[in-house]
Amino acid sequence: MAEKTKCEICDRNFKNEDGLAMHNLAKHLENVKKDKPFIYNINGDSSSIKKIRNWGIIIGVIGILIWGIIALIPNSGGLPPTDIQGHIESNPQSHVLKKPMRIEIQKHMLEHADGVEKGKGGVIINYNCKDYVCEDKLIENLESFASQYDYVYVAPFKGMSSKIILTKLGRIQTFEEYDFESIKQFIEF
Repeated sequence: MAEKTKCEICDRNFKNEDGLAMHNLAKHLENVKKDKPFIYNINGDSSSIKKIRNWGIIIGVIGILIWGIIALIPNSGGLPPTDIQGHIESNPQSHVLKKPMRIEIQKHMLEHADGVEKGKGGVIINYNCKDYVCEDKLIENLESFASQYDYVYVAPFKGMSSKIILTKLGRIQTFEEYDFESIKQFIEF
């Protein structure tokens, strides 16, 4: 049989030390040693519930921060989008951009150029002259397509896995060199 433990203050007997400790926490808190790193749960088992809770909160916050950072990286795949999932109802400032077009806006232009409901889907020409050596007049040549076709957009796209990538809804074509005829064919068909 388990050895009984006695409370010296109120002369009460308990089955074990855990029972006595819970009693002291409830009735004689002023006499409980402050150096104990644990608390008791309702079953009388000693555990570090506060530590578990605190670590859970820390891990949760870190997880949310990591998810947020990953969500903010728009070009993580190295390819521009070809779908409209997650698009926003916003248009770019012009058809020729000197700064990267937001992914959400690219997706909207793939759905319909200039945001015209039930309008023709757009074609986006992205280029990457940060990671690739671009020949003279490459950007100028690409931008000329935007003046020829009212549904074509041209913008830089840093971190892209090719020098030139054309996208339209559900289609993508990559180029390592400028090819006027192939680009024109992609735009028109």
